[in-house]
Amino acid sequence: MTQWDQLQQLDTVYSQRAFDLYNGDEFPMEVRHYLAQWIEGQDWERASRDSSQAAFLFQVLLENLDNQFSRFSQERDCFLLQRNFRRYKQNFHKYQEEPCTLAAIINWFLLKEKEILNDAELALQVQTLQVQSAAMELESHRQIEKRLKDFKTRIEVMEHSIRCLEEQQDEFDFKYQTLHMDSCTEEEKNRQLEGLQKMLNALDKSRKDFLSEISAMLDVADTLGSSLIDEELVDWKRRQQKSCIGAPVDTSLEHLEKWFTQIIDSMFQLQKFLQKLDELLGKMSYDNDPIPIQKPPLQSRVDTLLTRLIKSAFVVETQPSMPQGRGPLVLRTNIQFSVKVRFLYKVPELNHVLKVTVSVDNTVKGFRRFNVLGTLIKSLNMAESMNGGMVADFRHLTFKDQKVGGGGKGINDLSLSVTEELHSVNFQTQFDYQGLSVTLETSSLPFVVISNSSQQQSAWASVLWFNMLCSDAKNKKFFESCSAASWAQFGEMLSWQFLSCGKRGLNDQQLQTLALKLFGKEQNYENCKIPWTRFSKENLPDTNFTLWVWLDGILNLVKVYLSDLWSDGSIMGFINKGKERVLLKKQQYGTFLLRFSESIKDGGITFSWVQYSNNGDPSVQTVRPFTSNDLKQIALPDILCNFRIMVAENVPVNPLCHLYPNIPKDQAFGKYYSEKTGEENPYLKYLKTKLVFVTKKNGCTDVKEGPVSDMSTLDRDPPSSVSEVDDEESVLLHSPENSPMFSSSTIDASLLNSILDNDGESLVPNDFAPQISPPPESSMEPFCSDIDVNRALQDFIDSSNILNSPPFSGLSDDPGNIHLSNGFHDIAYNMPLTP
Repeated sequence: MTQWDQLQQLDTVYSQRAFDLYNGDEFPMEVRHYLAQWIEGQDWERASRDSSQAAFLFQVLLENLDNQFSRFSQERDCFLLQRNFRRYKQNFHKYQEEPCTLAAIINWFLLKEKEILNDAELALQVQTLQVQSAAMELESHRQIEKRLKDFKTRIEVMEHSIRCLEEQQDEFDFKYQTLHMDSCTEEEKNRQLEGLQKMLNALDKSRKDFLSEISAMLDVADTLGSSLIDEELVDWKRRQQKSCIGAPVDTSLEHLEKWFTQIIDSMFQLQKFLQKLDELLGKMSYDNDPIPIQKPPLQSRVDTLLTRLIKSAFVVETQPSMPQGRGPLVLRTNIQFSVKVRFLYKVPELNHVLKVTVSVDNTVKGFRRFNVLGTLIKSLNMAESMNGGMVADFRHLTFKDQKVGGGGKGINDLSLSVTEELHSVNFQTQFDYQGLSVTLETSSLPFVVISNSSQQQSAWASVLWFNMLCSDAKNKKFFESCSAASWAQFGEMLSWQFLSCGKRGLNDQQLQTLALKLFGKEQNYENCKIPWTRFSKENLPDTNFTLWVWLDGILNLVKVYLSDLWSDGSIMGFINKGKERVLLKKQQYGTFLLRFSESIKDGGITFSWVQYSNNGDPSVQTVRPFTSNDLKQIALPDILCNFRIMVAENVPVNPLCHLYPNIPKDQAFGKYYSEKTGEENPYLKYLKTKLVFVTKKNGCTDVKEGPVSDMSTLDRDPPSSVSEVDDEESVLLHSPENSPMFSSSTIDASLLNSILDNDGESLVPNDFAPQISPPPESSMEPFCSDIDVNRALQDFIDSSNILNSPPFSGLSDDPGNIHLSNGFHDIAYNMPLTP
C-alpha cells in the first residue's frame, strides 16, 4: 500500500490535515494522487542536492503528466482533469532552470505526509492503551458487580434456609411435647423416640450447616470488603488527589456508593440471621448444640467487618476550596471556603438523622493554630445531592488565627515556611442503626492556609508537590523531609496544569524541551529527579526567580490571554532557540512560530520568523516577548495580524505569512481577530484606529544568521529590562504614560486620510520555496507604487507647523511612530528584533 493510500484511510482529523497540506498550488493534490506510485518510488531527497538527478526526474515528471493527460482525453467526463493537468504542466515549467527546487518541494510534502501518518499511528496507540486501561477498569467493575450479585443471591438462599430451620425446629418441638401426652405401648414409644432422635440429628446438622454457611459468607464478605476498602476506595482517593491538581480523572462516587450500600445491607442481613439463631436457641437447646459455641465468634466477625465498612464509607467528597481561589486546598484566613462530606451507605431511614460536626486539626506542634467559624454542625441528607446520596455540604466556613501564648503565632520547630505547613479539617458523626453504634470520622486532604494573596503562588506549589508524591493524608510534616519527584511524575503534573489552564496538556516534544532545560542533554530522563528546593526555592541559572515562578507565570498568561490559542495547538510553547532556528530555516518565507520566553518572571510569549536575503541566505528574527501588560491592551492574534517591519523607503510590511509548519496565518488566527472601533475600545473612543506593532529595523537585510547553536544549548531570551535596551526599540506597552494609545487620541483622522488614500502596504509573496531564496525584487513592486505618497505623508508629519498645531499636541517627537492605512490611524509600537 502506498503512502498516499494510507493517508486516504485516516480518520477525519488527520485526513483534514492532509487536505490542508495540499491547500495551495505548490504541489497539486491531483498530481500527487494520479502519480502516487511513481512519486513515492523516487529519491527526491537526493535529487534536491543533485542537479543532474533532479533534471532527469523533472523530465520524467513532465512525461508522466503528458501520459496522464492522454488517458483523460480517452475517458468521458474528464474534461476538467484534462484542463487542470495542462495547467499543472505549464506551472511546472518554471522549475526548468531550477529542478532541485521542485525536488525539494516534493520531498518536503512527502516528509509532511509521513509526519501525519506517524501522528495518526501514535494517536491510535494511545487510544488503544486508553481503551485497554478502560477495559481493565470496566472488567474490574464487572467482577465486583458479579461477586456482589452472587453474594446477594446466597443471602436470599440463606433466608429460605433459616425459615426451613425454624420450621424443622418447630416440628421437632411439637412432636417432643406430644410424646408424653399420647397413651401408647412401650414399643410404640421407643419407635417415636427413635424418630425424634433422627429429627434432632437432622436439626443439629441443619444448624451446623447454617453456621458454616454464615462463616463462608463472612469469608466472601471479607474479601469483597477488602477489594472495596483497600483497592477501589484507595484508588478513588488517589484519583481525587490527582484531580485536585488538574488531572482529568473520574472522581464520581456512584459506583462506590452502590457497592458499599449493597454489601452493608447484606452484612446487616447476616446479623439478622445470627439474631434469629439466638431466638431459636432460646426456644430449644440440647447437648453439643453448635449455636452457643460457634455463634459468638461469628457475631464478632460480623460486627468487625460491618464497623470497618461503615467507617470507610464516610468520606470527603469535595475537598476544601475557596470560591475565587487558585485551586482546591489553598485557603485564606477570613475568607469563606466550602467542603462536602458523603456517607456511602445510602439508607433512607438515616436521612437527616446523622449530625456531622466539623473541627480543625491543631495537633501539629509548632504550626499555626486556627479556629474554624461558621455553621459547624450539619445533617447528612439526600436533598443536597444530585443523585440522592447522603451528604453534608459545609458552604460558609472561615478560618481565623488562634492566638498562642502571649498573642504570637506558633513557633515552627521544623524550619518550614508558612506555605509548607499542612493543615486539615476533621468531621465526626455517630452512627446508630439496627443495634450497631459506630463513631464515624474522616479528614480532608492536607491544605495550606495563607493570610494574603501574595502567598498563593507558593501555596499552590506546596499543594502540587504533596499531592503529586504523597498519598498519606495524615503526613502533615511532609515538607520536613519530602522526597524528590521523578521526571515522569513531574512532567505529568506539569501537563495537568496546562490542561487545566488551556484545555491542552504538554506533548512529548514540549516535555523533552523542558527536560533538556532542567537536566541537560541525556539519553533517557527516566532516572532524573527534581527535588523540592529546585522546584520552588532555588533560582534558575542567570535569573532571580525559581522554576515554579517561571512556569506559573506562563500558566497565568495562558489561562487569561492565550487559552484559545493554546488549546488549538497554535502555540509551540517550549522550544530552545537552537531548535527553533533549525525548524524555521527549512521553511518557506514568512513562516513563524510562537514560544514562551525563558527570561520573563511573570510569563511572556514571543514569535520568530524566517526570511531570506537577496542571495537566498535564511535569517531568523525574534521580537521582544509580550507580557500580560501588553496582551491586556492588544490580543495576540491582533498583534500577529497587524505586526509590521519597516523595509526600504520606510514601507511597513507584515513578515508573518504561515504558522509553522505551513498554515496560512489568517487561517490559523483569523477567527480570533477583533477590529475594535471607537465605540468598542474604551482607550480609542473618538478615533477610528487600529493598533500596529512596528519595528524600524529591516530584518530582511540587517540581521545575518550566525551558526546554529547545538540542540542541547539552552539559548535564553534577551533581558527584558527596559534599561538594557534603547527606548526607541523597546515595546511601548510598559505603562500608560508612554503608551501611544493615550498620546494620540487627538489626531484628526479625516485630515490625514485626505492626504493618504491607501496604506502603501505590500503583501509578502506567497510563493512557496522551502530553503530557497525569497521572491525576486519584482515581486516587491507594490511597495514602490506608493513611495511618493508615503514620502508626502512623512513630510507632512515632519512639518513643524503641523506637529505644533493643537490637533497633534501630545504626539511623540519621533514621526516614525505613525503609519496610516485605509483611513485608519495605525498606532505603531516599535519592536526590537533579536537575531
